[in-house]
Amino acid sequence: MSVTTATPSAVRSFHSERSSGGARRPRVAMMVRSSNTVSAAPILTKLQRDCATPLPVLRHVADAMAADMRAGLAADGGSDLKMILSYVDSLPTGDEKGSYYALDLGGTNFRVLRVELGGKEERVVATEFEQVSIPQELMSGTCEDLFDFIASRLARFAEKEGGKFNSPQGRTKELGFTFSFAVKQTSINSGILIKWTKGFAVSGTEGRDVVVCLNEAMERQGMNMRVSALVNDTVGALAGARYWDDDVMVAVILGTGTNACYVELPDVIPKLHGTKSGSGRTIINTEWGAFSSGLPLSEFDREMDAASINPGEQIFEKAISGMYLGEIVRRVLQRMAQDARLFGDTVPQKLQMPFSLRTPDICAMQQDSSKDLEAVGSILYDVVGVNSDLSLRKIVIDVCDTISKRGGRLAGAGIVGILEKMEGDSKGAVFGKRTVVAMDGGLYEHYPQYRRYLQEAVSELLGPELSKNVHVQHSKDGSGIGAALLAATNSIYQH
Repeated sequence: MSVTTATPSAVRSFHSERSSGGARRPRVAMMVRSSNTVSAAPILTKLQRDCATPLPVLRHVADAMAADMRAGLAADGGSDLKMILSYVDSLPTGDEKGSYYALDLGGTNFRVLRVELGGKEERVVATEFEQVSIPQELMSGTCEDLFDFIASRLARFAEKEGGKFNSPQGRTKELGFTFSFAVKQTSINSGILIKWTKGFAVSGTEGRDVVVCLNEAMERQGMNMRVSALVNDTVGALAGARYWDDDVMVAVILGTGTNACYVELPDVIPKLHGTKSGSGRTIINTEWGAFSSGLPLSEFDREMDAASINPGEQIFEKAISGMYLGEIVRRVLQRMAQDARLFGDTVPQKLQMPFSLRTPDICAMQQDSSKDLEAVGSILYDVVGVNSDLSLRKIVIDVCDTISKRGGRLAGAGIVGILEKMEGDSKGAVFGKRTVVAMDGGLYEHYPQYRRYLQEAVSELLGPELSKNVHVQHSKDGSGIGAALLAATNSIYQH
């Protein structure tokens, strides 16, 4: 998953509720007249028209997704979708036993985890994890400094192993490394860093194998541990879900950013040039956030994209992921304030701040079922700095619903595009049986309207018969344990 825009920390933590933090503050913000909502109606109507996702639009998006997937599998650079080879040929079976570790590095924090696997009878016997904040200076320091810090914390964590965790004496501990930055993977346990994102600017790392960087740092700490599997977080989510359910064929992360991966047949990957998989299958990391064909975009999407640090890139991600939904709504409300005086004679200062309205805010407003939409009024007061009447609150809800509906339905169309591409190449192996799409990420987990719109799009596109076999299921936090499971399946030791 690739998120390349700097994010306020609050955006990363997706919560569906806001806390008032104590007694209600006195209402000192400007009052607004309900008549202003009439002037805002044409802006809303155009937004709804531009963002509409009727079945023909969804069908076009699904077909274009499938076509871009095939083009991306034919050759590197063949489409917007990178279709990255994960080199994961062996998926968890449930037979795995022993203690394994995972390291998840994807932002300003990293997480270390250990899991004790007990085979098919006991499955996951125990798990433990710790989360560590990375000092700001290390995010722009040297390669050795960053990886030495990570390895030192990993060493401390490994030293506490005991109880239900039992690594044989003298045996090298094995680690699954989830690395959520752009890498060109060259094998299951090697990958060359292409570039840092998310605020990292570590010198001496780009062009180097990140697994070698971590292994060398662990050696400097005196650790008897090696990286057995380098995985993307979405690939880890698929492996984690597949461990519990053999019918999982696709994994999608919908959180701050978004990505999808799926189980593919090596025979239909021309850019493999005949290289065979031992298991007859592999996982492809689509990097679907870069998809852009035929999306119903508004002027507000284009303005947001133009103002981003990666204009023209990650268009699908900007339309469907948690990083951006709140910002699109903010831009719409700002236009309504400017052109229709929605909030009175002046544009509220808070509303002019990019990313001041977060996706958790619009989610919380859509949960408000009270007669007077009191929660909506409270959020508008806290975030925008205005008092509001019922008609204004309803306009705001309509804007939120328009953006979340488009996002959820486009995500659903993307999922169907993946499934239909798989079905076309496997001749009945997808829709002819139970097929599970594992979903992870705070946006999907905490935003019920978004989740419902996604499912409705999948059902509409597939029809009542085929959709009976396709199960879109939440799989919470599968990527962490998934990396440990992939370390187990690629172990140098026999299970």
